[in-house]
Amino acid sequence: QVQLVESGGGLVQAGASLRLSCAPAGRTFGSYAMGWFRQAPGKDREFVAVISYMGAMRTYADSVKGRFTISVDNVKNTVDLQMNSLKPEDTASYYCAADRDFFAFLRGPQGMDYWGKGTLVTVSS
Repeated sequence: QVQLVESGGGLVQAGASLRLSCAPAGRTFGSYAMGWFRQAPGKDREFVAVISYMGAMRTYADSVKGRFTISVDNVKNTVDLQMNSLKPEDTASYYCAADRDFFAFLRGPQGMDYWGKGTLVTVSS
């Protein structure tokens, strides 16, 4: 059973930082692009960030650009999302995803090859 397991969510105040991690379990994702989506209550799931296999390409949603950084930790075998200067509007469940096509992330959440179950981030004002 292939799984993506997210960790690192929590409750923080506005302006604080959190680091999310996504660890593949059950297989390796060496040839996949990995990224993050988020879904706030009552809203559609939206793209946050994606990193290509080997990390040569990274793309961010405009709403998080300059505040969030996606990276690959080859020692821990995780894909991490460093979130700085958090805002209340960042409150959402954050989902890790994997797909062979880097650009599929930019087209939206439909059709991703693999998903995690999500981790909740709550930012209080």
